[in-house]
Amino acid sequence: MATASRAGTRLDLYRDLARQLRVDSIRCSTAAGSGHPTSSLSAADLMAVLLAGHLRYDYANADDPANDHLIFSKGHASPLVYAMFRAAGAITDEELLTFRKLGSRLEGHPTPLLPWVDVATGSLGQGLPIGVGIALAGKRPLAAPYHVWILVGDSETAEGSIWEAFDHGGHEGLSNLTAILDINRLGQRGPTELQWDTAAYAARIRAFGWDAIVIDGHDLAAVDDALGRARGSERPTAIVAKTVKGKGVSFLEDKEGWHGKALDKDQAAQALKELGAERARTFDVAKPPRWMPPAFKRTPPHLATYGEPVATRKAYGEAIAALGAAREDVVALDAEVSNSTHAEDFKKTAPDRFFEMYIAEQQMVAAAVGMQVVGLVPFASTFAAFFTRAYDFIRMAAISRANIRLSGSHAGVSIGEDGPS
Repeated sequence: MATASRAGTRLDLYRDLARQLRVDSIRCSTAAGSGHPTSSLSAADLMAVLLAGHLRYDYANADDPANDHLIFSKGHASPLVYAMFRAAGAITDEELLTFRKLGSRLEGHPTPLLPWVDVATGSLGQGLPIGVGIALAGKRPLAAPYHVWILVGDSETAEGSIWEAFDHGGHEGLSNLTAILDINRLGQRGPTELQWDTAAYAARIRAFGWDAIVIDGHDLAAVDDALGRARGSERPTAIVAKTVKGKGVSFLEDKEGWHGKALDKDQAAQALKELGAERARTFDVAKPPRWMPPAFKRTPPHLATYGEPVATRKAYGEAIAALGAAREDVVALDAEVSNSTHAEDFKKTAPDRFFEMYIAEQQMVAAAVGMQVVGLVPFASTFAAFFTRAYDFIRMAAISRANIRLSGSHAGVSIGEDGPS
């Protein structure tokens, strides 16, 4: 009976938090006159259980290197992000209601203006690939205790970059990475490609070497169990959660035409009455274990000097090899052309800090962005023309103020015999 009582108390806590997250998602978007409340409501139960039951994060110390990482790949659900920060006591109710207003830190899509936001999201398909980079860094060279949680929207699973991430996460066996898929059936203009076919999502994900747990995303006990299994898994995990867009408000649930639309004051009043709005409270969030990252050696590099002309890419390889020998926080990534970019010189110097990303330029740039989140200094290389495939990742990296170095070889007016491709 005591066990059942504790379980009931825990589920009641999750239920109260989920209600508050829904209420605050509506309140802040209505105050702004814009935003994505329905996309937030579908994931409120998932995030309530994560925040109160499984996330390990010290919101008073955002720089704690042991903190878990939570990225909203579906960054348009920012009302939910900010409602979580309000529930954790990181921001005040007054700041919550500045959402989308000029000068506010609470922008329409999350950015690292806020210390609890690792990277800017909103351009879909980027959060999971960046999470792969953070998880890779946590496995090696940091050997860190943190777990990486990514909220993924169902619409963005049509992006190829999401499957580059599933591929690389499975290949690397990133057991410290969990993708939480919010399968709410509706995108911006109507139904998504697979709608509620959770079996199809799960089959595709398992084919990349991940565990896939299919659940009702509004069953709090099922969500609790799935998140616990994910943290303890020996492989990367995807929680495929069937949800309802606009959940909790009768006139919004599974209704087309509401994406990206805030409720007006009368509609918000009706919604809050249905939800049973109560006085907002602050919820406890578990803190991470005490851990400090390795004390990396950082000494001046011994860089070569040249008296005769030398190929730029050869000089690049020798330079990053020297950097790798001198600084243990430097990492190198390459898109399977390291014998041409000469990034393989770094691999010979520091093989444990060289990351082969294969022919997946979006994933490579995203991984570099993820690695710099946790204090590493990444150098990523491929042929210059191929970086254009990752253009939007580079654009978003700039918004994230990411500290990355990209080196594109074979650039210029012509590359000769290989031809224009």
